[in-house]
Amino acid sequence: MFAFRVLGLVLAIVLSMLVVATVAFVGRERLVRTPGDARRRIRAVLPYFVALAVLLVLNSVIRDLGPEFSWIVGWNITGGIHAIEGQFVAHLQSALFHPALTAYFSFIYVYGYTFLLLFPLVAYFALADTGPLRRTIVAYGLNYGLGVICYIAFIAYGPRNLMPELVDGLLFSTYPQYQLLTAEVNSNTNVFPSLHTSLSVTVALLAARTRDIYRGWWYVATVIATSVVISTMYLGIHWGIDVVAGILLAVASVRLAESSWFDWE
Repeated sequence: MFAFRVLGLVLAIVLSMLVVATVAFVGRERLVRTPGDARRRIRAVLPYFVALAVLLVLNSVIRDLGPEFSWIVGWNITGGIHAIEGQFVAHLQSALFHPALTAYFSFIYVYGYTFLLLFPLVAYFALADTGPLRRTIVAYGLNYGLGVICYIAFIAYGPRNLMPELVDGLLFSTYPQYQLLTAEVNSNTNVFPSLHTSLSVTVALLAARTRDIYRGWWYVATVIATSVVISTMYLGIHWGIDVVAGILLAVASVRLAESSWFDWE
């Protein structure tokens, strides 16, 4: 019951953010025109949504089976990551630590990240050109697909797990209720690459492509995405190398989504 209350709170806050952003960035004129053209837009993007939904279902199945399978076929790179970057995350957390920052980055990691992924689906559906929405869905799918492959191929524990005496898992120690949610979508060995980073950077890159239409959203997406990237390390969840890998995954996913492999006409 407690988990449902936490989930309900997350949904309520994210929904409120979506409503405010829709009014502020999409605007009344686009919202008024959207219902009349909704069927055409749905037909154009439905195959992509279905493919993404199937991928997410497979991702859920693989997530449940993945850790055990990874120990059979995977490569434990935790020691290698630690050898390369040492105590970088510990130093970052120590240098920046402040209760206000902990509250901010925790909010961003849970609520801001969810809002960041959902709002483009609303904003781009409001456009007559369905290209941006289709590219967004494909880019999301590529992030998840390539990310899952990495999670199976590489076993990696986060800094809070490897160095608990130096790195505090600030999200869970400060707001333990969120551990109920994150445990449903991830495991301790799935940190390379950081999907929070890759998907957030993906949204920011795609927002840059539509900045002539949604300039205000481009600014907001960039700020939130940057905050998400920092939060993954500040909260002790990811290594710096996880973040770098996540950024590279985002760039690759966006470029593939925009490539000639897909028919955007």
